[in-house]
Amino acid sequence: MKKIKEVLVVEGKDDTKRIKLAVNADTLETRGSAISDETVEQIAKLQETRGVIVFTDPDFSGEKIRNIITREVPGVKHAFLNKKDAAPSAKGSLGVEHASVEAIKEALSNLYTEVPDSEPLITREDLRDLGLLAGPTAKKKRALLGETLKIGYTNGKQLYNRLNLFQITPEQLKSALDEMENGQNEE
Repeated sequence: MKKIKEVLVVEGKDDTKRIKLAVNADTLETRGSAISDETVEQIAKLQETRGVIVFTDPDFSGEKIRNIITREVPGVKHAFLNKKDAAPSAKGSLGVEHASVEAIKEALSNLYTEVPDSEPLITREDLRDLGLLAGPTAKKKRALLGETLKIGYTNGKQLYNRLNLFQITPEQLKSALDEMENGQNEE
């Protein structure tokens, strides 16, 4: 089983149990979206010593935690699950605890590292021209793009910020859009 050096920041103990089925990793549980100052301090200390991978649920609470950590602890890595991979088999909310071992391994093999205070490589105008900010298909295109690039679902503003935070190049963006277009033609 693959050993991960960094500490995975997750939301709860069920996430930890599920991750341990997929990889050998230490976790830090935030115990919900009301992340305490003490927890943020622990994450900052872990980032200095071992590195941190934020691996939260693909929902509002998970994004809230991710945003707090991004703001308070620069330079952390991020792993994203697609919503379909985090859906429960019965009732319940989206969560890492519902993901398959394969989906967890896939998410952890596609990490993004923040590059804070970097020059934007992609402009809002680029995103507008590509139909990712407005129009009848923009939301669907952003959802597919998030899955293709493995950066999670975003609204228009979050997409701009996330693409530039992770220094995704215009070439990578074009390649992902081409892949999406080819994939849709095959369906």
